[in-house]
Amino acid sequence: MKRQQRKSRNKQRIFTIPLLILALIIGVYYYAIKENSSEQTTQDKESPIITQPTGKNIVDSKNDLNSNLEKLVEETFSLSKEGKVPNIPFASGKTDWKEVNKEWGKSDHISETAKGRYEEYKSHHSTIGYTDQTVNDIRSYDSELQNISLNEITKIGGEPDAIRYYKDSTVDQMILVYHATASTDLLWVLPVKTELEPNPKVDHISLYTQVEKTPNQQAQDEKSPNQQAEVGKHSNHQEKTISEVISKMSLEDKIGQMILAGVSGTTMDANAKKLIGQFHVGGIIFYKYNFDTPSQTVQLVNQLKAKNSSSLPLILSVDQEGGRVTRLPGGLVNFPPNKQIGQVNNPDFSYKVGTLLGRELKEFGLNLDFAPVLDINSNPNNPVIGDRSFGNNPEIVSKLGIQTMKGIQSQNVITTIKHFPGHGDTSVDSHLDLPIVNKSLNQLKELELIPFERAINQGADVVIVAHILLPQLDKTNPGTMSKAVMTNLLRKQLGFTGVIMTDDMTMGAITEHFDIGKASVESVKAGSDIILVGHDYNNVVQIISSLKAAVQNGEISEQRLNESLERIIQLKRKYSINDTKVENPNINEINNSINSLLNNYLH
Repeated sequence: MKRQQRKSRNKQRIFTIPLLILALIIGVYYYAIKENSSEQTTQDKESPIITQPTGKNIVDSKNDLNSNLEKLVEETFSLSKEGKVPNIPFASGKTDWKEVNKEWGKSDHISETAKGRYEEYKSHHSTIGYTDQTVNDIRSYDSELQNISLNEITKIGGEPDAIRYYKDSTVDQMILVYHATASTDLLWVLPVKTELEPNPKVDHISLYTQVEKTPNQQAQDEKSPNQQAEVGKHSNHQEKTISEVISKMSLEDKIGQMILAGVSGTTMDANAKKLIGQFHVGGIIFYKYNFDTPSQTVQLVNQLKAKNSSSLPLILSVDQEGGRVTRLPGGLVNFPPNKQIGQVNNPDFSYKVGTLLGRELKEFGLNLDFAPVLDINSNPNNPVIGDRSFGNNPEIVSKLGIQTMKGIQSQNVITTIKHFPGHGDTSVDSHLDLPIVNKSLNQLKELELIPFERAINQGADVVIVAHILLPQLDKTNPGTMSKAVMTNLLRKQLGFTGVIMTDDMTMGAITEHFDIGKASVESVKAGSDIILVGHDYNNVVQIISSLKAAVQNGEISEQRLNESLERIIQLKRKYSINDTKVENPNINEINNSINSLLNNYLH
C-alpha cells in the first residue's frame, strides 16, 4: 500500500515538474513581450515620428546653412592670402603644371588663349590657368560656393576693392575684386544684380596671381575672369614678343600705329576705311558729332573694328569726363563737373564715378577715356579748364583725380591724365591760340606737377601733353614739341615709362603758329609716342607723309619709332584690347547705377 502511494506521488512529480517549467517559460515569454510593447509605447510617446518639419526646425536649419556659408566665405578669404581656394590643393603663383597633372591627371579640355593656357577639370568643378608652366588662375565652380550670395560676400569681406563687369551673348556678370596680396586678387563672379534678383548667387570664384612672364608673354593686367582670349586675326600679336611684332612691321605700319585719328560723320566713309585699311592708324578718337544713337554708335564701332586690317587692335577713344565734357549718346545721366566732386571731397565717390565712366565706355565698345583732368584751377580767369578741375588745392586734385583714374582702370579701360604739365594757370584757350605759362621748374613742382607726379607713381597709363609754351623750360617749342618737357621732365625727372600722347594737333595753338606736318616731326623727335589728330583726314595724310619723309632722310631714326611702338603695344596688351564685336549698351541699367551713386553722395 505504501509502495503504491509512493509510486503515485512519483508519477505526479514526474508530470508536475515539466508543467512548472512550461509555465515558467510561458510567463517569461509573455513578460518579455509586454515589456517590449511597453518600451515601444514609451519611445513612441517620447519620440514621435515627424512627417513635416516644424517652424523651429526650419529656422534652425536655415541658421545652420547661413552659418556654414559664412564660414565658407571666411575660409575663402583666408585661403586666398595663401594663394589657395577651398577644396583645391594647388596654390596660385606657386604650383606648376607637373604637380597638377600628377595629382589630377589629364584635363578634360584645354583652351590656348592670348592670356595663357586654361585646363578644365569637370570632376573637380574647376579650371586651372597657367602662365608658362606656373598656375596663375584657379577658378572654382564648386556647388557649395554657388550657394553664397552677394550679401554674404560683402558682409564678411566688406566693400570690394573694385567692381568689374563682363557681358557677352551668354552672360551678364559683375566681378567683385578683393586684393588678397600685392600680386593676387580674389574675384567673386556673380550675375549682375537686378530688381528681380537684388542678391544674386556666385557663379564661380577666380584666384588670379600676376606671375612674371617670359619675354614671349609680356605682362598684362588681369581681365574679366570669364573672358576667353580673342582668337583670330589679332591673337598672334599677343603670343609673339613685342620685338618680333615690331620686326615684321613696315615703316608705314609703324607710323600708322603712332597716329590717333578722328573720323567724320556717323558712318564709316571712304576716308575712315583708308585710315584703318591703308594707313593702319593705331586708333580713333570720337566726338559728339560721330554719335547719334547707341545702336548707331555701336554699329560704327563694330564696322571700324571689323575693317581693321592691322595686326594690332584699335584704340577707340573718347572724351568722357563728366560735367560739360561728355560725348556718349542715348540720354546717359550726366555726372556733376569735377569742381562739384572736389567740393564733396570723398575719394570713394570719385572712385565710383570713375568706375561708372569706365563702364559707360566699355558698354559702347570703347577702350580709352581722355580722363581724368589733373589740372589745378589756380587761375579763375582760365577759359578752358574751370569746373573741369577738381579745384585749386593740389592735395584734393591729386587724391580725387587718382581715385577717378583707378575707377576707370578697374573697368579695363585705359586712362589719360591731362594736360601735362598743367593747363590750370592759363588765360588763353589752346583750342584757339598758344597759351604761355611763365613759370620756372621749381614753381611748377610746387603746384602744377604735384597731381601728375603722384598719378604716375600710382600707375597712370597715358599722359596727354598740353600745347603750352613754357619759356623758362623751352623758349621756342610748346610742350607737345619740347624735348625739355617730354623727355627731360616727364621721362627722366618724373620717371614716366608709359605712353606720351599729344593734345590734338589740329588745335589753334599748333595750326596758327606751325606747319602741322613739321610740328608732328618735332613732337616725335622730342619724345611723344602718339600724335593725336582729331580733325580732317587731310591733316592725317600730311602728318603721316611728313613723318615718313623724316625717317627716310635720317631726321628720325627707325629705332626712335620702335621705342614708341614698344610702349604702344605694351599698353594694348596690358588692357587686352581686341577688335571683338560688341552688343548694344544697356542705358537704363547704367543710368540706374549713376542715379543710385549720386543719390548716395549728393543728397
